[in-house]
Amino acid sequence: MEAYLIDCLRTPRTKAREGGSLSTLPPAKLVASVTAQLKQPLDGVGAMMLGCVGQIGAQGGNVALQSKLHSRLPESCTAMTLNHFCASGLSSIGLAANACALGQYQQVLAGGVECMSQVAFMADKAHYYQDAELAVDERYIPVALSADILATRENVSRDELNAVTLRSHQRAAAGERYQTSRIKVHDASGAVLAEQDECIRTQTTADSLAAMPPGFEVMAKPYQSILDEREIDYRHSFANAPPMVDGAAVGLIAGAEGKSQARARILGWLDAAASPADSLTGGMAAMDTLLAQLGVSLNDVDRIEFMEAFAVVPVLFERRYGINPDKINVSGGHLAKGHPMGATGAVLLSTLCDVLEQDDCSLGLVVATGAGGVGSAMLVERLK
Repeated sequence: MEAYLIDCLRTPRTKAREGGSLSTLPPAKLVASVTAQLKQPLDGVGAMMLGCVGQIGAQGGNVALQSKLHSRLPESCTAMTLNHFCASGLSSIGLAANACALGQYQQVLAGGVECMSQVAFMADKAHYYQDAELAVDERYIPVALSADILATRENVSRDELNAVTLRSHQRAAAGERYQTSRIKVHDASGAVLAEQDECIRTQTTADSLAAMPPGFEVMAKPYQSILDEREIDYRHSFANAPPMVDGAAVGLIAGAEGKSQARARILGWLDAAASPADSLTGGMAAMDTLLAQLGVSLNDVDRIEFMEAFAVVPVLFERRYGINPDKINVSGGHLAKGHPMGATGAVLLSTLCDVLEQDDCSLGLVVATGAGGVGSAMLVERLK
């Protein structure tokens, strides 16, 4: 694939709550705050592709089109908003890479945005969430319940869940040198709204995590007919789940002509689907197929940004693949920093660029996972 990542910037991830740091900034303006800090001219951008899961209210009405307008992109620039659940941001960048490699566009801006303080999780009230006509193994189940089902089936203990959670916070607290591409967000007057990731808990300990009770049985009642068919022991506490946050990330992608300016080459990417019943294994399925297609061993990869969807997922990743944990999420992950759903894949790619550069590494992998078995993976090679 002849596609290049010129740059990829991200906002801080801020607490998704009323009165939060980014709670009054429209999502399109949050995206525009990112594009405004790209150093490259954007007059050659032919398309904007943004992932966003909650496409209703503040994020309805094609948020990519609104972001194009607030970013003052050329009138001829097309704009598309994509919902591939929590893989949306990475899928958007992958589709942009395809378009640039094919020569459809000279440049594309792609990434994602999610302002969960303004549009809550599952606020779209989709029929899919309660569609009883689907087979039991095909029906939607919230990822929190899927995580506990997976932990039960794979015999992942509370101690294992807490260990990866603690590590995520410890690495995030010590990871300031990996924040080169994280921007400050300002309001119209120039005052700083956000400059730090807000959910990192520096005082977290193994004891404090062990003291927290399982947190998600309260969600079970509407899905009891599905849960009756599966074994579930509630194990994840609220700390073992990624915090809900506001955030955005945008990358500038180009074809062969962008090589001299690029931070990284996109070697390949892939969306994949796994069992809806397992829900959280789609990212690993995408990774397996992508690496096989490219003839690359996981052991050849220097750094991995692996989405910490819930604590069970990174536990299973390390258990199944025997990968050196020192390669994974070296600046902390979603369990510490939060999960801006539609932006997540782009946030991870932006972080990966910083990690590869700071650690003087070459080959990097992003793996994103979403509900319903969706997943995406992307392999990049650092150029600068």
